[in-house]
Amino acid sequence: MSPDAAKAGAAAGRRSRSGGSSPRRRARELAMMGLYQWLLSGAEVGAIEATLREQAGFEQADREHLDALLRGGVAEAAALDALLAPHLDRPSARLSPVEHALLWVGAYELQRCLDVPYRVAINEAVELAKSYGGTDGHRYVNGVLDKLAGVLRPQEAGEGRKAQAARPRRASPHASRTSRPST
Repeated sequence: MSPDAAKAGAAAGRRSRSGGSSPRRRARELAMMGLYQWLLSGAEVGAIEATLREQAGFEQADREHLDALLRGGVAEAAALDALLAPHLDRPSARLSPVEHALLWVGAYELQRCLDVPYRVAINEAVELAKSYGGTDGHRYVNGVLDKLAGVLRPQEAGEGRKAQAARPRRASPHASRTSRPST
């Protein structure tokens, strides 16, 4: 295993959440690890897959979904970056490799995996960003993928936003209080 591959596997593996997660979640997590490794090392997908097979919980992953996310992410990296670019605040080359990989996973699911509800694609990427990304990386991933969902799945995202807006909001403990007139 190359030093970059070992580093990627160690960084991703030290915070693995494979215990008790669904096969699709594990597939997303492994795809993120593989895309992270590809971003850092440029290794062949076959070599990356061999590294991923060594990860704890590999056998629990939805292999078909993992293959689609990893191979699709690598094959369509430039196209995914082009989809994401209008929603980024910096060039994709300046993104954290973890957030970049997660944005590819989320963007690929939003574009190609129409059986995955848009909220699931976003939430899964956000949860992985909380585990693996920087301090506020999950917020960034959420914001970018939410904007992208509005472009790639406007009807689905629009209906979800309408339903969310219709829910009653709880009053904030910091809400302004009505003042009483002084006597």
